[in-house]
Amino acid sequence: MMLDLASGSDDDFVSLKQIAQNQDISIKYLEQIVPYLTRAGLLVSSRGAHGGYRLAKKPSEYTPMDIVQAIEGHFAPVYCLAPQSNPCNRQATCQTMEFWQGLQKTVNDYLGSMTLEDLGVSDGT
Repeated sequence: MMLDLASGSDDDFVSLKQIAQNQDISIKYLEQIVPYLTRAGLLVSSRGAHGGYRLAKKPSEYTPMDIVQAIEGHFAPVYCLAPQSNPCNRQATCQTMEFWQGLQKTVNDYLGSMTLEDLGVSDGT
């Protein structure tokens, strides 16, 4: 969805129906994720006959991390690494904690290392 919007004009709003057709994605699925993306400030919405959605910023200003966090929250491979979790009383002696922390860092670094523009979308500059 975000790539579809990124490939269009900065000023044009695109309907969910059009995005669903372009990307062969269920409109029901799009209806479920749009509120998260809008609330996070990633999308701008407009109602009416020519309404729909568009990106709030240039494609070069979005990372996959921004999008994933808007929909899923912070990536935590185990509960004790989630930002809102209660500290585990075994964390200091956990034999796998270093592994889980490394996985979390690797995924976060990767998701934050590229932008929509890097994924093949021009931002018009």
